[in-house]
Amino acid sequence: MNITKNDITKKIMKDTKLSSISSKLFLDKFIELIKFGAFNENKIVKLNNFGSFKLKLTPKRVGRNPKTKDSYIIKERNKLTFITSSKIRELIN
Repeated sequence: MNITKNDITKKIMKDTKLSSISSKLFLDKFIELIKFGAFNENKIVKLNNFGSFKLKLTPKRVGRNPKTKDSYIIKERNKLTFITSSKIRELIN
C-alpha cells in the first residue's frame, strides 16, 4: 500500500482539526525543513524515536541501457537516505 502526500495531509487534517490548506502547508514546510537541513546545511536531520535523514554522495559509475546495450557514465550525485531508529525497527520486525 502506498501512502501519498495527499493521504498524509488528510490524516493531519482529521487528527488536528486543521483546514486542508493548513495541513498541506504544514506537511510541505516539514519536508522543506528536512531538505534544507540535509542539503543546504549538510547535516543529519534526526527525528527522535523515528529516524534520521542523511545526505549521501553516490560515486560516478557506468550505466547501461538494457535494450540497446549502450554504456554511459552516470554522474556522481547526492541522495537523501533515511535510517530508521531502533524503536521503529523493533516495531516493524
